[in-house]
Amino acid sequence: MDTDVETAPAAQATETGTNLYSVSQLARQLGVTARTIRFYEDKNLINPQRAGTTRVYTHRDRARLMLILRGKRLGFSLREIKEFLDLYDADPQHRLQTRQLQAGVRKRVAKLQEQRAALDESLAELNEIDRQCEAVLMGTK
Repeated sequence: MDTDVETAPAAQATETGTNLYSVSQLARQLGVTARTIRFYEDKNLINPQRAGTTRVYTHRDRARLMLILRGKRLGFSLREIKEFLDLYDADPQHRLQTRQLQAGVRKRVAKLQEQRAALDESLAELNEIDRQCEAVLMGTK
């Protein structure tokens, strides 16, 4: 059983100056649940350290979580986010990561534009049906 509930100490600095966070602190800061953070841990997107039975999250884990949440908000899959994060670790100059990010962003933009066109078409059709219904109703008064 984890002891990373509210009784965990406040974010603290280690000898190296790195801030450490409990799962509840991190969840509160990022506006998600502890369960969400644990889910991303189960998917190997973050790997917190342990201090006894307590999960201890570093500034790096916090930054990765912020990127994960942003990626999800923008519609990227967990697989795509994991690939992007893995490239960050593998490519010190981040060129491959940047290329992959750009390709992913362009693909997502194209998909959203496709969805927008489909929505516009549906809205136009629904508005036309509404006009036809209104004409029928006006003609029966």
